[in-house]
Amino acid sequence: MRAGLLLFFLLIISLAAGAQDNYDVSLISKDLLPYASAVVRNNEVNVEVKDYDNTLYHIKTAVTILNKNGNNIADIVVWHDKTNIIKGIKGIVYNQLGKPVKKFSESDFEDVNAHDGFSLFWDLKVKHYNPAVTDYPYTIVYEYEVKSKQSLFFESWEPNSTTGQAVEKSSYTFSCKPDFGIRYKETNIPTKVAIGTNKDGYKTYTWQINNLKAVKDEPYSPNADKYLSSVRIAPQKFSYEGVTGAFSNWKEMGKWMYDKLLVSRLQVPATTAAYMKQLTDGITDPKLKAKKIYEYMQDKTHYISVQVGIGGYQPFLAADVDQQNYGDCKALVNYTQALLKTVNIDSYYCIVKAGSTKKSPLNDFASMDQFNHVILCLPFKNDTTFLECTSQKIPFGFLSDFTDDRNVLACTPEGGKLLHTPKYTAQNNLQERKASFILDAQGNLSGQMQTVFKGTQYDNREGIIEEAPKERVKNLQKEYAINNMNIEKADFKQDKSLQPVTTETIKLSAGEYGSVNDGKITFLANATNRAHTVPREVRNRRNEVYINRGYTDEDEIVYALPAGYHVDLRPTDVSINKPFGKFSATITVKENELVYKRRVQLIDGTYSKDIYQDLIDFYQAIVESDDNNVTLVKGN
Repeated sequence: MRAGLLLFFLLIISLAAGAQDNYDVSLISKDLLPYASAVVRNNEVNVEVKDYDNTLYHIKTAVTILNKNGNNIADIVVWHDKTNIIKGIKGIVYNQLGKPVKKFSESDFEDVNAHDGFSLFWDLKVKHYNPAVTDYPYTIVYEYEVKSKQSLFFESWEPNSTTGQAVEKSSYTFSCKPDFGIRYKETNIPTKVAIGTNKDGYKTYTWQINNLKAVKDEPYSPNADKYLSSVRIAPQKFSYEGVTGAFSNWKEMGKWMYDKLLVSRLQVPATTAAYMKQLTDGITDPKLKAKKIYEYMQDKTHYISVQVGIGGYQPFLAADVDQQNYGDCKALVNYTQALLKTVNIDSYYCIVKAGSTKKSPLNDFASMDQFNHVILCLPFKNDTTFLECTSQKIPFGFLSDFTDDRNVLACTPEGGKLLHTPKYTAQNNLQERKASFILDAQGNLSGQMQTVFKGTQYDNREGIIEEAPKERVKNLQKEYAINNMNIEKADFKQDKSLQPVTTETIKLSAGEYGSVNDGKITFLANATNRAHTVPREVRNRRNEVYINRGYTDEDEIVYALPAGYHVDLRPTDVSINKPFGKFSATITVKENELVYKRRVQLIDGTYSKDIYQDLIDFYQAIVESDDNNVTLVKGN
C-alpha cells in the first residue's frame, strides 16, 4: 500500500514538473510541420531489466495534435494481463497556447477485455483513453509504468510510429545488469546507439532522435518498416512463465521452441492412432493420405483461441484436443501433426506473421515478437504443402491471403528453418464471370450469370455462403451495381480439390435497368464489375510503388437486344498495357446481340516511384470506361 501511494505521489510530482515545460504550439519548428498531423514534443521510454522475471517500463510522452487526422496518435492504449501489470497512469491536456485545460488519471481510462469473439481463455485486457478534444491544435502529456514478469520479448521502440507524425525529441534507454546480454536491430535510425553504464552499475543502451520530419502518407507504399524508424531488442537468455531459454539466431530459436514448448505433446490415444490407419488404408499417395486426415481433423474440431500465460506460446496436448474437440491455432496444428505422425507422415510446426499484408520476419534478427499465428508444413519431396488448421472449411493445402508468400519459421528437432509459403500470382487469383442477359424494349433486364473464383479470390464469397438465405441475397445485391436487382436464385458450389474453385450462379432480373426516352434505350455496358475509386494524387512522391497482391478479373456479358433496335452509340474500345497491370474493354455487335468484354489484371510487386502517375491514369481509365453507356435506337 505504501509503495503504491509513493508511486502515485511521485507521478504527481513528475507531472507537475512536466507542467513547467512549454507546450505552446507556436514553438514547434516550421520545418517539422510539412505533412504532419501530430508532433511528438517529447517521448522518453525507459526499459529496465531487473531480473529475468522483472522488467520495468517507464513511458513519458507529450504529443501535439495538429488536426483531426492526428486523433489516433492521441489515443493512449496500454495492454495488460497477469504478466504485465500497470503501475500508474496520469496525464494533462494543454491548449494551443500551452495552458492546461484537462487532467486525467487511470480512473478515466476504459478498461476492457481484449476479447476477439472466439477466445475461450484470454486474460489480456486493455486500458484505453482518448481526450476527445476537437479544438485543434492541442497537446496531450501522459506518463505510466508497466511491470512485466518476463524477459522473452520487449516492446519495440517506434519514435515515428505512423505516417504524418513528426518528432521534436524522442529517446529510448534500455538498461540491464552487465551479465544480461541483448541483441538489437536498428531500422531507419539516423543516430546509432550510445552504450554506457548508469549509477546503479547497469549497462545502458540509449537511442535518441531529434527533429525528425513527418513521413508523408502515400498510397501503394511498401511495408512501413521500409521507411519508418524502429529499434528491436531481443535477449540472449530469458525467462517466460517459468520457462527459460536462450537463442541468438533462427536455428536456435526454433530449437528452443521445439525442445521447450513442443516436444512430447504429440501423443494421441491408441484408438485414435488405429483409426487414422484404418481411415487411410488403401491410399498410397502420401499427399492424399494427409488430405484425408486433415479433413477428418476439420470435421472433428473447432477453433477457440487460448491466450493465457505460457498457453500463448505452447499448444495443448494432442490427447486433450482429441478428447475436447477444440483448440487454438497452436493446438490444432499440433493435433494435426500428431494425427499425421500415426501414419508416418512428417510435418513441421511453423510460426508466421499472418494477415492480408504480406510480412516476413527479419532474416538477420531472431525474436518472438515477429509472429502471431501457427500453420503446418508437410515437406513432401518436390511438393512442399502448407496447411491452415484453424478453419473447418478451408481446402487442404490452401492458405489464401492470410499466410501466403512470406517466410515462416519451421520448428524442427534440428532447429529452426526459414521456409517460404506459396505465392498466388495475378494469373492464379482469377475471377471469371460470364453473363447472358435479355434487355427488353422497356429497359428491363433478365438472365443468368456464373462467376468462377480461384486463387486468393476463391473465398471472395466465403462470408456470404455461410449466411442465411435472406442475408445472402441482401449482400449479393451489394456486390453488384445493378439497379433494382432482384435475385431469383443464387447457388454456390465449392470444389475443395488441390486447386480449389468457388462457382457462383445467379438468376436475376432488374426492372428499368435501361433508361427509355424518345425511342432510345440507354444502359451501362458493364453491369457486373465496376471500379469507382482512383488513387489520390501525390506530388514529389518519395516511396516506391508497392502492390501487395495481384489479381485478374475477366467479365463477358452477352446482351440479347430488343427486337427492332440497333446500336446508335457505344463506347470506344480500350486497351492499356503497363508493367504493373493490363486493362481492356471491348464491345462487339452481331445481329441482335451485343457482347461486352472486360479484363483487368494487376501485377503485384515493387515499382519505381516514377510510375505512380501511370497507376493513377490506369485506374482513371478503368473508372471512366466502366461508366460508359450504350444507346439503342428503334428502327433501321
